[in-house]
Amino acid sequence: MASFPDSVNENDIGKAKFIGELLVPVAPFDQKSGREAWTVAFAPNGSYFAWSQGHRIVRLIPWTKCLKNFSMGHCGEGTNASSPRRLSRQNSDGGQVIPVSGEPCEHTIDCGDIVWGLAFGSSVPEKQSRCVNIEWHRFKFGQDQLLLATGLNNGRIKIWDVYTGKLLLNLMDHTDVVRDLTFAPDGSLMLVSASRDKTLRVWDLKDDGNMVKVLRGHQNWVYCSAFSPDSSILCSVGAGKAVFLWNMDKYSLIQKLEGHHNDVVSCEFSPDGALLATASYDTRVLVWDHHKATILLELGHLFPPPSPIFAGGANDRWVRGVTFCPDGRHIASITDDRLVRFWSIEEKAPQAIAPLPNGLCCAFSTDGSVLSAGTRDGSVHFWECPRSIASLQHMCRMALRRVMTTQQVEALAIPTPLRDYLTYKVI
Repeated sequence: MASFPDSVNENDIGKAKFIGELLVPVAPFDQKSGREAWTVAFAPNGSYFAWSQGHRIVRLIPWTKCLKNFSMGHCGEGTNASSPRRLSRQNSDGGQVIPVSGEPCEHTIDCGDIVWGLAFGSSVPEKQSRCVNIEWHRFKFGQDQLLLATGLNNGRIKIWDVYTGKLLLNLMDHTDVVRDLTFAPDGSLMLVSASRDKTLRVWDLKDDGNMVKVLRGHQNWVYCSAFSPDSSILCSVGAGKAVFLWNMDKYSLIQKLEGHHNDVVSCEFSPDGALLATASYDTRVLVWDHHKATILLELGHLFPPPSPIFAGGANDRWVRGVTFCPDGRHIASITDDRLVRFWSIEEKAPQAIAPLPNGLCCAFSTDGSVLSAGTRDGSVHFWECPRSIASLQHMCRMALRRVMTTQQVEALAIPTPLRDYLTYKVI
């Protein structure tokens, strides 16, 4: 395990380039609770950006439009309002662009209650539903369908058509706040919700939103969940020190990862599925080899490192969110010390930092070039990400690790240094 250094001089760390922000109107009631941007999300195909801008509202904006506005300066309330431009969809062959008549390119959705969780989902028609009764369904999701799931304060989950802003489904089984949502990446439209009612629930949207399983095991609030890239494993974390791993074919608990000293609030798998990053109020992000339940890397946010007793209590370095860059080599974290940090998995100290007051959540764009972060005042900030050309070795490692577990790699008749590299022991 690579431990973090005893001290880091943040004055020596490069500053990430700020490129723009999305603002919300300021009104007297904004000073009350409920205006937080708890979630930011990019559509899997990179077409849309969504964020919960507080007070029941979700804003959906075409991502290319955002980038154009950033290039001109601010993408604030004056420049991100709906325009008469029409939305276009790409047909299945990836070529001709088909305009969708009369549809606005941007939507503001009133979800009826405070929004905590957001997730985009897209359908792959050949991916069959897991449901038994497939004779008749109210909804037929095509390949060009893009959905947005919103998790609400009252325990409901609302499913929206991104292109029209129309409400499709209203899922009602949770008894408390739906804190987080995640779709299976395989296009099956299986949705997992994490709730303060201490459960995770699995929904099949291809079966008209039927709830297929309740995952029980957390003793307190569940904050976050994430699918592995092949959709076979689900990670969930919450108010507790353990990281839960679930087998999503059998809907059973695989194991609990132990290593954090405080509540674990955010989790995400690397793009190749070999690594798992978890963020905790113990001031650390841990990078795991989840196949072997071992910690490969600690990313520290407080120096010198706190003792387990101090890390288990209140401090100003609680990590709020963590996300993996699509390049598989970089990680971003959001912390209560008013900084966002960009890390390389090959370094023990941050690669770049940027100021961020009251940050709550973060997400990389689908191409990994931009990081977005939501804040307590409902706004979203954007930075260019530190970029470098990935080595051929790393790209080969990612390709291999998408289909092989650590144990399978260790069984290969290859030199030890190569085996260590492929299993991320050398990072």
